[in-house]
Amino acid sequence: MTPKAVEKAALALPGATVSVQWGDDRVYKVAGKMFAAMGGGKAPALSFKVGDVAFEMLIEREGIIPAPYLARAKWVQLTTLKAMDDGELKERLAEAHRLVVAKLPKKQRPGAG
Repeated sequence: MTPKAVEKAALALPGATVSVQWGDDRVYKVAGKMFAAMGGGKAPALSFKVGDVAFEMLIEREGIIPAPYLARAKWVQLTTLKAMDDGELKERLAEAHRLVVAKLPKKQRPGAG
């Protein structure tokens, strides 16, 4: 998946936004809470939130590590976007979004109003 395709998939999720932070990192949020982040550069690393079991399974795979600074919150980092096929990556982004939305107060969730 290309960085542009990652961004398209992330922004297709309900209420998702992107902001540029920490230099040139693209941070994907819902209701102001991060669910994924992608570093700039030639080989961008992508980090996102996962569940407890997925965290343990994913970090065993080549090209996937505990995300620096966020591993304690169960985030993983793909050191290359080729570490996961496009379909799985889209599913993982949707799951990261869902995990973050589930912790939001009901009135802040996308579609609430």
